[in-house]
Amino acid sequence: MNSLERTLILKAGYDHGWEVVVEENPEVVVLASSLHSCRIKIEARSPEMRWWVSFAPRLLHLELKRQSRNLVLTDEFFGEETEQDLSLLMAKAAAIARALPNAPELKFEQLVEVELKNAESLGTTEVEATIRRRVGQGIYRDSLMEYWGGSCAVTGVTMPELLRASHAKPWAECESDAERLNVFNGFLLVAHLDALFDRFLLSFDDHGCALISNKIDEKTREILLLNQPLQLRWLADEHREFLLWHRDHLIE
Repeated sequence: MNSLERTLILKAGYDHGWEVVVEENPEVVVLASSLHSCRIKIEARSPEMRWWVSFAPRLLHLELKRQSRNLVLTDEFFGEETEQDLSLLMAKAAAIARALPNAPELKFEQLVEVELKNAESLGTTEVEATIRRRVGQGIYRDSLMEYWGGSCAVTGVTMPELLRASHAKPWAECESDAERLNVFNGFLLVAHLDALFDRFLLSFDDHGCALISNKIDEKTREILLLNQPLQLRWLADEHREFLLWHRDHLIE
């Protein structure tokens, strides 16, 4: 890895939110961020594959492997041949890193603190609860948008106006802010699927296949295209605990 390559890596990292240089030597660059706790390591390993790229924690690597078309060399490394491919991988990794637990929770606490200071004169429990809910729902939507790449988890629709942040375990039922803001506690869904999911008229099994309530009549199923196979684009192990709770409340 020559000096020009290291400069290009550092610039690409900075452009995509990897602004903290943890390590830099002739063969390795390690970057981090003030926005989350993840790290990216770029190594010059072989002439055939220009860079080997790994991530910490492992959850980030697994999510990238699930969502990315980048070449996965081993269980721990991605392989990149060009600066453009490396830059795209960095951008994808940064977006997912900002959505993974507990980055949204940290951002939530910071924003709530600011909001409460501005509303200090109102200082009631009701006002605080309203602020926490509003800020939290905004952060949760942003997290799902980043995690799902701005696309519906089922249909792939990318028009933001049609997308909703759907909780599997509802806000009011969650035991903590960490649970409420957990990106795995729900999905980014187009409006009609969100309405069905929110009312427990639609859920998903452990393979991501849609489960439709018998309460929805045949004509409605046809209009909403619920008779054709519907499946999540991917499903992480971390989703399954929340989906189990949601399926237990599915209206038969």
